[in-house]
Formats: sequence, C-alpha cells, structure tokens
Amino acid sequence: MLRIDGSALTIEQVVDVARRRERVGLSPRARAAVQRSRRAVERIVRSGELAYGIKTGFGELESVAIPPNEVRELQLNLVRSHAAGTGPSLMTEQVRGAMLIRANALAKGFSGVRIEVVLRLLDFLNKGVHPVVPSRGSLGASGDLAPLAHIALVLVGEGTAEVRGRVLVGREALRRAGLHPIRLESKEGLALINGTSVMAALACFAVEDGRALLKDAQVAASLSFEALRGSPVPYDVRLSRLKPLPGSTAIAANLRRLLRASEVVPSHRGPHKVQDAYTLRCIPQVLGACGEALAYAAQVTGVEINAATDNPLVFPDGAVLSGGTFHGQSLSMALDFLALALCVLAGFAERRIARLVDAHLSGLPPFLTERSGLHSGMMVVQYTAAALASEAKVLAHPASADSLPTSAGQEDWVSMGQTAALKCLQVLDLARRTIAIEYLAAAQGIDFLRPLRPGLGPRAAQRAIRTAVPRLETDRPLSPDIDAIIGLIESGRLVAAAERAVGRLGAVTRP
Repeated sequence: MLRIDGSALTIEQVVDVARRRERVGLSPRARAAVQRSRRAVERIVRSGELAYGIKTGFGELESVAIPPNEVRELQLNLVRSHAAGTGPSLMTEQVRGAMLIRANALAKGFSGVRIEVVLRLLDFLNKGVHPVVPSRGSLGASGDLAPLAHIALVLVGEGTAEVRGRVLVGREALRRAGLHPIRLESKEGLALINGTSVMAALACFAVEDGRALLKDAQVAASLSFEALRGSPVPYDVRLSRLKPLPGSTAIAANLRRLLRASEVVPSHRGPHKVQDAYTLRCIPQVLGACGEALAYAAQVTGVEINAATDNPLVFPDGAVLSGGTFHGQSLSMALDFLALALCVLAGFAERRIARLVDAHLSGLPPFLTERSGLHSGMMVVQYTAAALASEAKVLAHPASADSLPTSAGQEDWVSMGQTAALKCLQVLDLARRTIAIEYLAAAQGIDFLRPLRPGLGPRAAQRAIRTAVPRLETDRPLSPDIDAIIGLIESGRLVAAAERAVGRLGAVTRP
C-alpha cells in the first residue's frame, strides 16, 4: 500500500495508483499535520476574525463577511456553483490521478480540512468511486476549480460517479461503495477545489508516457538509420564531448548501443557518401533536446504534485496567509514545452518516413514495394504521417501565452494550464501514431537489405514487429498494421525487445 504524506509522491506512483489501482493510505505524520491544521481553522472560526474563504465569500466577493451560521452553506454553495464544467469526461485514470494528488496536497497539513475529508478521497480510490468530470472549464488559476468541484460534488452525495462500470448519481454511487455523504465544514469546499491537481495528474501521464515514447523514438530511428544505410560517425563519443548537453550525449550513447554488431554499416563504408541528412546525422541533437524538455516537465510536475496548492494556507502557529500557490503557470509552461518537444518528435519521424518511401533518397524500391506502379506500397502511410505531424504543429501553439481575466477582474491573469495539459496529451497521441508509422516503414525497408542484419537493437525490434505485422508483399489496407504497432508501443514490447538485446537505454536528465 502507498502511504501519502504530502511530500514524497512520485510521478510513477500517481500512474500506478491511477492505472493499476494500487491501494492508498495516509501516513501517521500526515494525519498529525492535517489534524493540527484543522485545529487552527477551528480557532479562527471561534474567534470571529475574518479570513478569506473561511468567513468570507470568494474571488471578487472576498470582502463579503459570512455569518457563523452560514459557514457550512457557504462551502456547499461553493462546490455546487463551481461545478460548471463541460465537454467530454476525463478518463477514469485521469480522475484517479487528480484525486490522489488532491489528497496528497491536503495531507501536507496546510489546508485546514478535517481528516475525514482526506480519508474519503482515499476511500474513493480504494473502493473504485470515480466521479464523472467534464474535461473543459479550468483556467489553471485559481487552480482547476470546475473539474475539482465535480469531484467534490460526489463527496457530498451529489453529481455523478462511475462505480463498477455503472454511472450513478452521487448518493447512490456512495451507497454502492458502502460510504455516506460528507457534510462540508468551514474551509473544506474551498480546499477541495482550489488547486492544480487535475492538470498535474494529466502532466503525470504526459511525462510518464512521453518518457516511454522517447525510447520508442530512438529505437524506431535506429531502424530507419539501418534501412537508409546511415553513417554512425555523428554518434562518436568524441563529438558528444565537444557539446556535452545531457540530451544529445545520452541519445548518442543509446544509438551506439542499439547499432552494435550491425552488418549493414560495414557494407556501405567508403567515399561514396560524406554526410547523411540531418534526420539521421542529428538524431542525438534533436531527440536529445526533446528529452531535455521532457526532463524539465518531469521536474516541474514532481514539485507540483507535492505542493500545497490552496488558498489561504493555514500554518501550525495559526497564521493564515493568502497567496498564489494554486496558480499553474509553471506547470502550464512546462506542458507547453513538452507539447513542443512531442511535436518535434513527430515531425522528425515523419521526415525519415518520407526518405524511406522516396527511392531517390533511400536507394530502396519506390514506396517500399517491389512492384511499384501495380502496387502503391507505403505511399499513403507517409501522407498519414504528414497529416499527424501537421496537426501536432497546430497544437504546439502555447496555451500559456494566453489569459482571459475572470471573477470581475480579480483573477486577471490565469495560466490556462488545463488547456496546456489536454493539448499536450493530444500531441503525445499524434506523436505515438507517427512513431508507429516509422516503425512500420523502417521494418519494411530493412527487409530489403537481407541477408544483412541490422544492429542488435533494431534487429530485436524488427523481430517483435514481425510477430504482429507481416512484411508487405502486395497491397493491403495498412490501418490495421499501424494500429497493431501502436499496441506494441503502448505495451512497451518493442523497447523491451531492444533493451533485452543491448541493455537498458539511458535516460535524459536536465541540463
């Protein structure tokens, strides 16, 4: 069981709980911190002093005092009014990730909620109560108000939730799970919705799946390198030492490892080719830069999922400080940077696919088919790759560059972090599909080089591809082939096959 304490949650743990349903509990230290913070809030309530969100309205209504007998109603009204999302629902795993991160933020002990509120979020995770959360409506400051309000609604027995495959109204969903609605006390509604937990959850999936895809991008590029009979000279360690960026250094080392024992490379050594095109020669530099962006996004996300993203924050000495820790600007910009990296990943792969199908550039049969003319071969999969790469470019426009003021101008600069997160995941999907097409085309190209065998890494990946997708000998619909390789990517089978042959590929760290 994972025991959260507000400080040590990892991206990998978020994904494990979200996807593999690992059980979650609260650490003793976190219990004590939450209870201490709650006692401070109760002292404020008894004292009668004004404190934002505890005894006042919200946003532009911050100066409106709330009578003591209406404090509970204030919190419930907040949740109800802010549940104003729209659009397709978030995936179950995304909602699970958001609930875990919100529970972890509350477990830090600076939000002033009762222990029961944190434990109920963990009950939802452990008992499989998954609120239905519209994906659109968050501005990323004050956090993910709308989507988090849809989660909080189910805690009070309202809204809708999925339980064991059925979508039910909130009270019935709770009953099916053996739970009862919570009655929100002072500060609790605000603490549940005022944070970056949804965009941070999406960032965890973008980072985790992006890390995996970066490895696939390297393996796929190694197949294309062999099929296009590239030169390994640009991957020489002596060159890496002269521009020692961590990304290009790591990728060059991985390529040297993948291409070990290649029979193709020695077959075309000589003066006939001085330099390869950039999409072969500069693989370390381009994929290395993508890896550095990914490492930066991982660093920011790791901080965000362990932060107290709430307002106001209640300190052990009773101090209540209003600030902006709920603001998602850093995460929004990191996700935009990651989306740009994934866009580059897709475009870079598409250019190698274009070379593979062009007989003038590849030295292979036109469109990777032996009877071109009668057969179109892989002509149109390059069209598809171009369409995917082009769409990724449209989505690479930064969401974080935009802001629209809300709450009568009180919230006059927002991060658009949820938009950045959703967009980043779209680009990730497009990049994955493009890499799948590169695998498909490169595997076909390598088949034409027989009996020569590629390096150990691409050789192993080629064998794994051929267990799911046969060589293209006559025209057939290629959509099923692409989908089959996407499945191999998502399962990790192609990278696993390459790594069994050459050892674990090195990760890229931040500069």
